[in-house]
Formats: sequence, structure tokens, C-alpha cells
Amino acid sequence: MKEVFAVGLDIIKKIQETQSEKLEQTGHLMAQVFMGGHKFFVSGSGHSHTMAEEMYARAGGLAFVVPILTSELTMTEHPTKSSNIERLSGYAKILVDLYGVSCGDVVLIASNSGRNAYPIELALEAKSRGAHVVAITSMKHTTAQASRHSCGKNLYQIADIVIDNCGEVGDCALSIDGLDAKLCPTSSIANAFIAQCINVACAEYLIQNHVEVPVFSSLNCDGTEERNDKLFKKYTRMY
Repeated sequence: MKEVFAVGLDIIKKIQETQSEKLEQTGHLMAQVFMGGHKFFVSGSGHSHTMAEEMYARAGGLAFVVPILTSELTMTEHPTKSSNIERLSGYAKILVDLYGVSCGDVVLIASNSGRNAYPIELALEAKSRGAHVVAITSMKHTTAQASRHSCGKNLYQIADIVIDNCGEVGDCALSIDGLDAKLCPTSSIANAFIAQCINVACAEYLIQNHVEVPVFSSLNCDGTEERNDKLFKKYTRMY
């Protein structure tokens, strides 16, 4: 099991060494969008949907983040259902229209492979409305796999900023003797780390520009509910 620790530390080290500039760039863009009165959306499908959960409504999270989360794109109902829907053309447009993505907004999209219809069309639809697109993807994986979308492009070829999660082809990074498949997918570890780097970079930028940072506190600590309730009322939207 000790190899798992090495895998986790290695992926974080790679991100630190190769992606720090883009993480800071994204955090600053996130802050600028907030300061300009625009919206910062986060979405993903399959296990990558957890990127939106990581950045939304949790302790240390920024209250103005808008998650694009639907059960059809998560693993909560049936794994093959979400896999099929993320390959379905047209679904992203429905969500972009529903959530009101518009000019000046940012849409951060997490997709390890970046090859399926949902993340690609989400990026295309967002850009067609004048929004900025940030992609979090595995460059090793996405450059080794052909697009499943009719445009012939993968997500990284559409996004304005591309953050490499530094994962391997197929996501898994650990081989064990006697097993013909790899273990230990790294995209979830990477996404959580990347999310917090972006949040901190954003908060630092806001502070430097004398803007109050709306941060949620843990509801499991006494005295935090009033603070969080105010933030929910001010920033969150129900659909």
C-alpha cells in the first residue's frame, strides 16, 4: 500500500512544478470575474463532477461559485447512464441555457479524457456566448485518444486556459504484479488539489485589491450558521 502514498505525492509535485502559473492565472481570472459582476461556473461529468462539489458550498469554499451539477452526469443513479449521457450531443446546450451562461462569465470544465460530447459542447456553447473556458484534463490521456464529437476536437483544443492534471493514460497510475489492470486513479486527487490552489489564488487576488472574500465556514463548528446563511442568501441561486 505504501506505493499509493508515493503516487499521490508525485502527482501533487508534478502539478506544482508544471501548472503553478496556470493555477494562479485561473485564480486571478476567477477574482476578476467576481469583481466585474460576472459568474464563475464549474462542471464535470462522471467522477469529474466532484470538481464542482469541491469548489461549491463547503468549508473554505468561495460563495460565488456556481456549480453546474445534474444527477444525470454523476454516479448517483447508474454508472453507465452517466457515461452514455456525457456522450450525448445536445445536453450541454440545455444546461448552458438553463444556467444562463453569458458574456464575461467563466466556465471551468473538468474532464480527464476531454473527448466526450458533454465537456466539448459545454466549452463550445460557453465560448459562443462570450464566456471564458478553463479546462482541467490529462494531457497524456487526451492527446492519446481521438475526439468522440463531430467537431473532431478534444476539450483542450477549445479552452482558453488548459490545466494539466498530470495523470496517466487511463487515469490509473499503479501496477501490481499478478494484476493485468492498473489501480489508483489520480484525477480525483489532482482535481481536489487544483481546486484549492485556484481558490487560494483567487482569495489572495481579492485581498490585494481590497475586496471582501465571501468564504464558507464549516457548519460543524459552533457559531458558523449565521455567517453561512448570509452568504447563501446573497450568492446562491436555486433552479
